Amino acid sequence: MTEDSAITLPRPPVVVIRNARPADLPELNRMIALLAAHHGDAADITPAKLERDLFGPMPWITALVADGGCGLIGYAILVPLYKAVEGRRGIDLHHLFVADGQRGNGIGHHLVERARDIARKAGCDYLSVSAATGNSAAHRFYENMDFVPRPVTGMRYMQRLA
Repeated sequence: MTEDSAITLPRPPVVVIRNARPADLPELNRMIALLAAHHGDAADITPAKLERDLFGPMPWITALVADGGCGLIGYAILVPLYKAVEGRRGIDLHHLFVADGQRGNGIGHHLVERARDIARKAGCDYLSVSAATGNSAAHRFYENMDFVPRPVTGMRYMQRLA
């Protein structure tokens, strides 16, 4: 092959992993809806609810975003956990999403690594994540990132408050 006939492959985008900002709310809302649709769920999230939960008087979640320079291409939502009997703090990696066409570029790995850093800095003993039964691609992804599968035990109950 000569220099003139060399093939140039597209390069993955330069991505910055950072905390979500108020200006990210519409894009973050859109990606959450995409993830819900992927799982066959309806999304009831709105930018206003995200603003309340990320930036309101009592922030409830942390959102990391993967910024590709021309828009967001992924996100992770982190939620604090606590095991009272053991006095152990943790963080649940509640959502992890990378946009179609961007998977396989390491973006998910970078989001998980940043989540680990945040958990360590918060004095957490563990980072947890769940994946739908049958989602073998997600299972492999998490196991390759050193997450250890744990059995689901007991029933979980919920009472509607509103």
